[in-house]
Amino acid sequence: MFGWSDIPTFIWALFVILPIVSLIHELGHFLFTRLFGGKLDFSLGRGKIIFKLGEFEIRRVYFLDSWCQIKELKVNNRWSHAIVYLGGPLFNIGSVVIINSSIHAGVLPAHILFYQFVYFSLYFAFFSLLPVEYGEGQPSDGKAIYDVLRHGTSKDSRKDPLY
Repeated sequence: MFGWSDIPTFIWALFVILPIVSLIHELGHFLFTRLFGGKLDFSLGRGKIIFKLGEFEIRRVYFLDSWCQIKELKVNNRWSHAIVYLGGPLFNIGSVVIINSSIHAGVLPAHILFYQFVYFSLYFAFFSLLPVEYGEGQPSDGKAIYDVLRHGTSKDSRKDPLY
């Protein structure tokens, strides 16, 4: 049962673990975009920009959201875009494998923070792969993968310049 003594752990999870998981997810998109010769904008959070370095920015409410906006891909076809969309969930799942393997090998201790990290990572991967529209033409990664493979384009004009 959740009690008052769990509040510090919840705060830690919300303000530290969740943004790290979100950052790892976006790094997956970033890496695959770069592998296909692309450029993108990378934002962690919502609201006013508090830090910007090149393509990367952190916004005031850094724990709320994250996104990448693909500007171009030199390898510009259905499969390259699908792989870029798949990069985020792959990085989340890969981080789970690394953490769990490290715990089983005795490198990391079994701790609630690693449990939370794995939980949020699986949450991110699962919900990003569900093929749904979030509204305002913003599909999940799964929906964008479906659209780009089926129709050659994603309806997400913010992320996908495949026209």
